[in-house]
Amino acid sequence: MQDHDIVRVQGGYNHGKMMNDLDLMQQAYPEMGVIHIGRSVLGRSIPAVRIGTGPREIHFNGAFHANEWITTLLLMVFMERVLQASHSKTPLDGMDIEKVLKEITLWIVPMVNPDGVELVQYGFLADNNPYYRAVLEANKGSTNFQNWKANIRGVDLNDQFPAYWEEEYRRRDTDGPAPLNFPGPFPLSEPEAQAMANFTLEHDFELVIAFHTQGEEIYWGYRKLEPPESKNIVRQFEKVSGYKAIQYVDSDAGYKDWFIYQCQRPGFTVECGKGQNPLPVKQFWSIWPKVKNIMLASMLFVQEFNG
Repeated sequence: MQDHDIVRVQGGYNHGKMMNDLDLMQQAYPEMGVIHIGRSVLGRSIPAVRIGTGPREIHFNGAFHANEWITTLLLMVFMERVLQASHSKTPLDGMDIEKVLKEITLWIVPMVNPDGVELVQYGFLADNNPYYRAVLEANKGSTNFQNWKANIRGVDLNDQFPAYWEEEYRRRDTDGPAPLNFPGPFPLSEPEAQAMANFTLEHDFELVIAFHTQGEEIYWGYRKLEPPESKNIVRQFEKVSGYKAIQYVDSDAGYKDWFIYQCQRPGFTVECGKGQNPLPVKQFWSIWPKVKNIMLASMLFVQEFNG
């Protein structure tokens, strides 16, 4: 970490800190764009950040799951490093960022699930949250929300997408709102998932990565619908990160699944780090170089593959 960094790797990282950091980054780097793609159940903005001006679009996202908020911090630090390199016309790990950003546009949604992130980090008071009783009931009366992955309505946002959603619903066998694994009453029932689906369909992403935090693995296939180049890309991701590539798992309705199903283009779920969620901030700097390498490799692939 450099002394002049805006994004600080210390303690928790919630929606308020992220929004404040984005404001400061826009002031420091006016070439960065921020749009608001939707709002959470409780009305928090879901921002998407644009870096670059090139015709080839790629997308990263984080914090689909509430107790995986360290992914937001990883994405925010990456954005700042890219902007620093571009602004100062200096390479980032040997990559000519200024040149790459003339050929690609990177879109990042750093926090898909802001209400859930807030709940995991701070809990809530009965008088300021209309979902207080429902959340407590879903959490079996406990006010410890460290295991909470869902949004504030107890829906797992990464089980929400219309890619064999019905099969995922049957597989999960949940009877209602829960800290994890409830796919909701129907696909895209939640505003956060709707925002991500609409945002994705409004763009022409050639590659997407959803960042999660469990297992140091990279999931890259979906029902044999992934394009041939996905295999080459994931081999490069393995090489630069040391993470293990896994083609298929018994799962449906995730964001990566839906992107591959919808677009037949490369989509990945990267599981950063190991241990019990939420991963402690002290793990950040051991995870950082692996994740940074994957993000840079994906930018380089899109630039070179289409250049």
